[in-house]
Amino acid sequence: MDVHPDEAARRLAAARAGEPTAWFEDLYRAAGAGTAVVPWDRPAANPLLVEWVEREGPPTSARAIVVGAGYGRDAEYLGALGHPTTAFDVSPSAVEQTRARYPYSVVTYAVADLLDLPERWRGAYDLVVESMNVQALPEPPRSEAIRAAAGLVAPGGTLLVIAFGADGTVDQRVASSGPPWPLVRSEIDAFAVNGIYLDALERLYPDDELRWRATFRRP
Repeated sequence: MDVHPDEAARRLAAARAGEPTAWFEDLYRAAGAGTAVVPWDRPAANPLLVEWVEREGPPTSARAIVVGAGYGRDAEYLGALGHPTTAFDVSPSAVEQTRARYPYSVVTYAVADLLDLPERWRGAYDLVVESMNVQALPEPPRSEAIRAAAGLVAPGGTLLVIAFGADGTVDQRVASSGPPWPLVRSEIDAFAVNGIYLDALERLYPDDELRWRATFRRP
């Protein structure tokens, strides 16, 4: 019997217990070999990102970075709008396959770990997009990843967070159900560190499931 891609990803994550980011490389390597499917691979950029950019996105000159870029749909969208865009993923296979998909891309793709970012990236980006990545990490290191994503925002910059959401508290969330583990409100609030403040928080229900879309600013 075929295994649903979400369940296959959970099995890979479970097999790497104690190594919370290692299973991403396992998944992308298997996908590259044709033996797995990346469940979050999409034919286009996240509609919640596109809608936000069309409504209130920064100037095209804004330096952008996409966290956990996967196969690059969101990064390519931003790059095509004229944003000087960097996109990174912890999986070397993901980056290699994405570069092959977009051989003439204007996006700079890099292998990097959100938990150990290059120092030169810290506070360097006018637009930081964290879309559906932190939710794939258990706690720990989820709190560390939240702080690291926020740490990329330059003075005057914006952090956009899109995530599956859950009501209640961290303790009420069923840990065995992930990844992903939907973010509760306190985890969204946790992106507001080191002078960053929450400017807008939307509760959205595409496909009848809660999504957070949060806009943070650094003065």
